[in-house]
Amino acid sequence: MILYDYCRSSAAYRVRIALNLKGLAYKQIPVNLVTGEQRAEAHLARNDQGLVPVLVDQGVELTQSLAICEYLDDAYPETAALVSGSAVARAQQRAFAQAIACDIHPINNLRVLQYLVGEVGATEEQKLAWYRHWVEKTFAALEAKLVARPEQTAFCYGDVPSLADVCLVPQVFNANRFEVDMSAYPTLAAVDAHCQSLPAFSDAHPAKQPGA
Repeated sequence: MILYDYCRSSAAYRVRIALNLKGLAYKQIPVNLVTGEQRAEAHLARNDQGLVPVLVDQGVELTQSLAICEYLDDAYPETAALVSGSAVARAQQRAFAQAIACDIHPINNLRVLQYLVGEVGATEEQKLAWYRHWVEKTFAALEAKLVARPEQTAFCYGDVPSLADVCLVPQVFNANRFEVDMSAYPTLAAVDAHCQSLPAFSDAHPAKQPGA
């Protein structure tokens, strides 16, 4: 497998965690989003949206982090499942993951922040306020969701990591980068800390990636 990624991309970070949890070997090729390598012709041929990650497996190029994670479960069912349990449990794991990947990430990623500053004329202070607003709004809902669980577990749902944790950890990393006050979300912070104690998560950390 080949993973085209960028060290601080939360979408790519998710896929690194997923691959590690499933014990699948992969080669990384960094695509620097800050210098614009994602707009190069070679990368656009892999992903015409000009985004990361792109996972190449058995000659097929796959995009979109959640779709890649679902693919890994389908293609490698003998490895640790990212979504598992009853129909209700699976829906809960997916809903938690999508709250991050679909509600926070699309309006807070690098190209959106660059557009806010470069095209809309937002100040650095306004950009940070925008970022924190959307993180805090969703984190408050996710904190309440985890607090309301019938059983308090080390991971978001159950005693093994799932797609929910795969999405939470990169978003907490970004929240810390943008100085979101995580003391308001102690349950999310505790799950993140527990995940970070596992090599599958810690080895995927942006600081340990090519191009960091």
